[in-house]
Amino acid sequence: MTAQTRMRPRDDVGNDRSVRSLRKLQRTGSTSRVLNLLAITERLEAAGGEPEAPFFMSPMLARSLILKHRLRPDETFLFDDARINATKVIIPFERHDLGLGAQSVFVGQRGWIDQLRMACDGAQGFTNDIVLLQVIDELPSLDPFLLREYLRSRGHWPGPSYFAIAQADIEKMQAFVGGEIVVLIQLAFAKGAEMGTHTARLVSAILASELDERLDPLRRTLMLDGEEFREGVFSWKGFLYYKWMMHSLWPQLTEVISEVGDLTTTGPKDADMTDYVARAKIRLQRAINFHRQRVITALKVYDDAFSDLTVNSRPQAFRDFLLKAPNMFMSLGENVGVVSHIASYWRYRFPQGKKLTCPLEEAASILQEFEISLGVGVTS
Repeated sequence: MTAQTRMRPRDDVGNDRSVRSLRKLQRTGSTSRVLNLLAITERLEAAGGEPEAPFFMSPMLARSLILKHRLRPDETFLFDDARINATKVIIPFERHDLGLGAQSVFVGQRGWIDQLRMACDGAQGFTNDIVLLQVIDELPSLDPFLLREYLRSRGHWPGPSYFAIAQADIEKMQAFVGGEIVVLIQLAFAKGAEMGTHTARLVSAILASELDERLDPLRRTLMLDGEEFREGVFSWKGFLYYKWMMHSLWPQLTEVISEVGDLTTTGPKDADMTDYVARAKIRLQRAINFHRQRVITALKVYDDAFSDLTVNSRPQAFRDFLLKAPNMFMSLGENVGVVSHIASYWRYRFPQGKKLTCPLEEAASILQEFEISLGVGVTS
């Protein structure tokens, strides 16, 4: 197997950048870029109780880390097709200390299935795990709402703990979600000095991975019980998550749309490639705006249903919406994931304040990858 991070002597660990990165991952929860199955599995085992359906059948993969990884120039040769990003599987040598190193392989690289088969020692269910990794590789992001609905559409139902919002994201979302649901708080509680406390408690309850009694008044209002209420709150979190994502992302996308038009190229000039770059810049600017509008339209459906609850006093409409909403997450997650990838890669390649210049061939490659991810016809 390709070992991206190998075992290091103890006195070298502090100086090894890749080992430090692995240790940082060990402390990180799942995010839109990282699915930390190791942390989730160990947390479930420590908690005891009823076991949840596993994510992977292979014990090695069940304690792996899955990353959406931006390929470095020295990694692209591993693939037969041209790509900027890949899904990376990291299997630690020692699950309690990633500082000892790990084996890693990219989904889709040459020989990747044989390499993983060797690492997993032909575990039962390995063939199904490979299919699942190929499904994950199709996704632009690992956000929990997109991931869950995509897997369910393929008949795969891991336990709910694999789809919790990362604590780091929860902390960033607190103020935004409080502003979103303040109208509901005002309806439920009298205005006064305790409003801030009520808001903080309800936000914490909605974003928590486990439901508790703090949401009982809402459950009774919506006339939902048991699994229906669990599904409804999950949907609510999903829409709040995507609204927060777009709220945070749009300033970056605005910059990218402007900067794409200002990109200049260097090096030998090829007439066809130069023409492609000029046309692709215009198409990309339009496509990014188009995908943003699709997200806004989808989120407006949520806003209208929430308004029915808070303005028109129609809890039934909001209840019905929440129960039907998860089928919207695939479209929402795909659109948000694609534009998020474009914004992050663009800023990585062209840091703020630096010249918007690169070789013609590289510009064509970047723009083509963006067009493919946006579903734009590159020959139009």
